[in-house]
Amino acid sequence: MRRAEAIALGLLQGPVELLPISSSAHVGLLLDRWGVAGAERKEMEVALHAGTALALALFDRRRPRIGLLIAATAPPAIAGLAFERPIEERLGTPRSIAAGLLAGAAVMVLADRTAQTRLAAAAMAGDGAWLGAAQALALIPGVSRSGATRAAARLRRFTRADAAELSREVALPVLLGATTLKGARLAARRPGGETVRVLATAAAAAALSTAATLRVRESSLGVWAAYRAALAVVVVWQDRAR
Repeated sequence: MRRAEAIALGLLQGPVELLPISSSAHVGLLLDRWGVAGAERKEMEVALHAGTALALALFDRRRPRIGLLIAATAPPAIAGLAFERPIEERLGTPRSIAAGLLAGAAVMVLADRTAQTRLAAAAMAGDGAWLGAAQALALIPGVSRSGATRAAARLRRFTRADAAELSREVALPVLLGATTLKGARLAARRPGGETVRVLATAAAAAALSTAATLRVRESSLGVWAAYRAALAVVVVWQDRAR
């Protein structure tokens, strides 16, 4: 990939990872358009996640709540190890991504009708289990980790702002775990110097865009759900146009 494309992906990564609109759908659309597949695609995904994880570690500091994080991290970790290959082989098609976008949008709309009575500071391990289940479901392309965890938090009656805060809080361990595992596989392939420089550029851009997205004010999940529905139409239309 060219560095300009790497920068574009990095600048896109922060918003689509932290907002409930699906990073897999957005990044996937661009990678498909540019004909990026196979090992090169996986390398870029590792770099983007590494940039987001770095920004969260540096700019979204908070005291770790170990019980909450364990409960929220174990389900996606187990599901990822068990189902990574079947998910990549069977659920990465444009139509399955569109279905994930629509299904996630519907759940978000329903969840956002729940009363807003709780703050993130009151979250316990039981809430973490809900968030963990949501993160496991978000392994399905198009579902969106942020969308799933925000919906789960809203169903637990957390306010919109606190649901977003919890979504970011439980994201870091998952992103670090995925980056470490896939990064080790990447290192084993010994990519060339130019490839490493392009990936580093993408990671740096992703870190910057993630840091900027942390400042975005929260809004109704219904707004994002409408956007997801429109994106699903675009994904299907692009697939038909091929």
